[in-house]
Amino acid sequence: MTDSSLDPTAGGPAAPRSARLTAAGALLRRLFRHRSFQIGFAFFALIVLMALLADLIAPYDPNKNNYRALLMPPSAQHWFGTDVFGRDILSRVIHGTRISLGIGLAVVLATGIMGIVLGLLAGYVRWLDNGLMRVMDGLMAFPGVLLAIALAAALGPSLMNAVIALTITFTPRTARIMRASVLVIRELPYVEAAVAVGAGHMRIVLRYILANALSPLIVQLTFVFAVSILAEAILSFLGVGPPPPAPSLGNIISDGRTYLQEAGWIAFFPGLVIALAVLGLNLMGDGLRDVLDPRMRARCS
Repeated sequence: MTDSSLDPTAGGPAAPRSARLTAAGALLRRLFRHRSFQIGFAFFALIVLMALLADLIAPYDPNKNNYRALLMPPSAQHWFGTDVFGRDILSRVIHGTRISLGIGLAVVLATGIMGIVLGLLAGYVRWLDNGLMRVMDGLMAFPGVLLAIALAAALGPSLMNAVIALTITFTPRTARIMRASVLVIRELPYVEAAVAVGAGHMRIVLRYILANALSPLIVQLTFVFAVSILAEAILSFLGVGPPPPAPSLGNIISDGRTYLQEAGWIAFFPGLVIALAVLGLNLMGDGLRDVLDPRMRARCS
């Protein structure tokens, strides 16, 4: 038996290229037949498109004051109304979506990298497992939002510090999910066969363990993305997120909190965008879980 012939039917890195492409196509077809994924993708794609085209579709400068249009309700001129400085809420929401999604994406990428590294080390290098997981358990002992607020407050209000605080908060759960997958996969026959034919540790980890441990991680990261958008809004609302006048969705809601009775539209519209983004990501995560989990594939067929 050669190393390249290991597990040719598992859809992992050892499978032929044509088989992997066929499996990927079948996976995409199942995903886009899944009702929850379809709805979630539609919501989230609309919001992403709005963020990408913010400079083209925003009718006004999001930070330009207009003292002739203070606290105007929604109208044909200002679809989402204006705030206490006369700034157009629609323009601020469109640009704020870009900032909030950017923070969420940065947190997902950083959390994914840290979770993969820590999870692989803990699951594959046995003598590191106990020490790393005890550190992760210590971080998970704190409520996630409170830990993020404490870290952001200690680091100071900025976009980068918000990303760092949220990454530290969400990494332990991601690392534990990765570790659990590694512990199972490293005992499977094709990994034992790779060890038997003399494959190096790096090759085993990258080609046979990591590639087959990504499914639960991908599902987890969709929920991390959703929670990161919510957490950014909380941090900004409390004044420890991206500092004003950056029009993040959380900052816009924070600006409108003292005008909820007389100008509720200031907080309502960014809150609605956050709700749609989180709903879309959660529905996409549900669809990914159903399709990627072999025990639930029958529900998607």
